[in-house]
Amino acid sequence: MMRNHTSVTTFILLGLTDDPQMKVLIFIFLFVTYILSITGNLTIIILTFADSHLKTAMYFFLQNFSFLEISFTTVCIPRFLYSLSSGDNTISYDACVVQLFFIILFGATEFFLLAVMSYDRYVAICKPLHYVTIMNSRVCARLVFCCWVAGFLVIITPLCPYLSLEFCNYNVIDHFLCDAPPLLKISCSDTWFIEQMIIAVAVLATIMTLLCVVLSYTYIIKTIIKSPSAQQRRKAFSTCSSHMIVVSMTYGGCIFIYIKPSAKDEVAINKGVALLTTSFAPMLNPFIYTLRNQQVKQAFINLIKRISFISNK
Repeated sequence: MMRNHTSVTTFILLGLTDDPQMKVLIFIFLFVTYILSITGNLTIIILTFADSHLKTAMYFFLQNFSFLEISFTTVCIPRFLYSLSSGDNTISYDACVVQLFFIILFGATEFFLLAVMSYDRYVAICKPLHYVTIMNSRVCARLVFCCWVAGFLVIITPLCPYLSLEFCNYNVIDHFLCDAPPLLKISCSDTWFIEQMIIAVAVLATIMTLLCVVLSYTYIIKTIIKSPSAQQRRKAFSTCSSHMIVVSMTYGGCIFIYIKPSAKDEVAINKGVALLTTSFAPMLNPFIYTLRNQQVKQAFINLIKRISFISNK
């Protein structure tokens, strides 16, 4: 059905550079960051399942966020690693559409989950006595489900017009993955409407979730400032600072790539930002969330001790 609208059945991804030495360096960088990202996020998922102290709403959301990070980076990076190692830069039209679909689905779902995580911190700090009641397991599961539904709605709206794009036998994509801006750049269709739709959907999704984040942290900061205990203030700021760093990185990358007057502009700069958001950020997030979190550190130590005890038996 998709190919009725275009004579192009295969795309060529230009990647980042033609320099063989740079390709080797990029491959090493991406391979290392991908392995660290998978290892770090998988460790968080295992710890939240294995340790009884991490059975709270906060770690349930972190577990789901880690799963999204693994999914997001896996959709983007292995295909590019294969291209760098084999020299095969081709990707079929169907595979390109599938990659685009999952990139936006996982990316958009992350935004909604970050907003939910901000609300979770708000309840924990501003309503501590009611936290367990408000953020019970059923509510948490429903919130995560709603994040996935919202992410699906974000991608499904512009996807139908995307499938009707024509490429007039020009199939060279100036990127290392199938993303919206570079595909629009090579299309010979009138892309004005779909560009406006992408901007509208991106603005709506980011503004809605960002508003939730800002409101949550406004109340959190007010509550922290009013707290008479300096130790409690430090603990609250430490818990929230990790989340705020991740929020800043995630929102910054999306706003830079998608929310601009024309999606056809500055594709070269977008490639650099996309490289960081698809490889470096998913690698950093586990470290950001765990380095200042004593509970996760202790859970990791306990898991290592259990593994060592079993292996020595």
